[in-house]
Amino acid sequence: MIIGGGPAGYEAALVAAQLGAEVTVVEREGAGGACVLHDCVPSKTFIASSDVVTAYRDTEEFGIHGASLADVRVDASVVNKRVKRLAAAQSSDICATLTKAGVRFVQGTARLGQDTLGHTHRVMVTPGNGDPEYPIDATTVLIATGATPRELADARPDGERILDWRQVYDLTELPRHLIVVGSGVTGAEFASAYLAMGVEVTLVSSRDRVMPHEDPDAAVVIENVFRSRGMKIMGQARASAARRTAHGVVVEMQDGRTVEGSHVLIAVGAIPNTSGLGLEEYGVEIGAGGHVAVDRVSRTNVPGIYAAGDCTGVLALASVAAMQGRIAMWHALGEAVSPLKLQIVASNVFTDPELASVGASQAAVDSGKVPARTVMLPLTGNARAKMMGLEDGFVKLFCRPASGLVVGGVVVAPKASELILPIAMAVENHLTVDQLAHTITIYPSLSGSVAEAARQLMQHEFE
Repeated sequence: MIIGGGPAGYEAALVAAQLGAEVTVVEREGAGGACVLHDCVPSKTFIASSDVVTAYRDTEEFGIHGASLADVRVDASVVNKRVKRLAAAQSSDICATLTKAGVRFVQGTARLGQDTLGHTHRVMVTPGNGDPEYPIDATTVLIATGATPRELADARPDGERILDWRQVYDLTELPRHLIVVGSGVTGAEFASAYLAMGVEVTLVSSRDRVMPHEDPDAAVVIENVFRSRGMKIMGQARASAARRTAHGVVVEMQDGRTVEGSHVLIAVGAIPNTSGLGLEEYGVEIGAGGHVAVDRVSRTNVPGIYAAGDCTGVLALASVAAMQGRIAMWHALGEAVSPLKLQIVASNVFTDPELASVGASQAAVDSGKVPARTVMLPLTGNARAKMMGLEDGFVKLFCRPASGLVVGGVVVAPKASELILPIAMAVENHLTVDQLAHTITIYPSLSGSVAEAARQLMQHEFE
């Protein structure tokens, strides 16, 4: 039994079915869950539209006239219809894949029932079509219920002017002035996308810089890009309330400052969907913030009950959720499995430019927790970057002082999500800077900077 059909749930279901298990997935909405229908897939589709607009920036520098940002008009209704259409199509594809694999998919909700004798767990299923609740006894249960946007007590989303990130796709027109509360990954991504579409954007950050949990050099570059393109950033500003006005909204800060706009997007994190599942009554340990406590193979404290994805609070990435789900099924069904290794997980922020990272962080290196040598190459020295007119971004590598083993890296560039792959492969497969440096790269290419960074670190070994 898998409760939740997002990346953790459907990937787990496919693994379990492949291993010959009888699998039932219960999901409130549709296959793919909130990730596909409301969160990751829609937001990245929305950002893809903003990337098209970005292509019209500074065209005269390339000798192309007659097209500029001033001539671009974004139809929010068309953009958002495309977002919803592609999300629904992705959900349908996932459902078809599950069905083909022999997985039973039930649209509805589920909760743990009373403990039963033997090695089974009773799950009570409530179909979404109004049929009565019924029990299913399962040897293994996976909780994969995800998370929901966190709300501020005095800034409740209304779907019209005060929005969470799942409601922006219902707008028929672009905001005149969007206030984004929260400068983490989600807030930064939406602020970047709306700015590219020509919307006046004010980003409210409770810290002294945007994306405080990301690489500081990378965050500074992206914040400077935001400011240079006209975004207003309010630092050290913690929002306390958002209220409707006659023609828009006003956001109030704890220090008394206010900012007015047409709409406000609340992006202050998420809370796990763990209430109403009967977990505590069943004896499943719930950790800080309401997350299900799990170990590195996705086990809870109750034998046969596993959990994966955002409801566990391990790392809120679809890729991590999917791997947690797979690991749970491999472990439950007796397959050889390696525990989850967060230090090899690559992540990406889909701003413009993007920010990708993997492995050791700058903070860990600076504190001495991870001994490493570092090199950072600005993209301004890269031939392909010059051809593309790129002035912002860099490639950073970390390696062990003696062995040259690659332990991490950061990329700030267009499509950094693609450029981080060779560094992630190096971290995963214990490659050295020598091995990266001896890899022949395409010339000219942005990925050439990865090999060049490795060459510079290799040279340092002989100093």
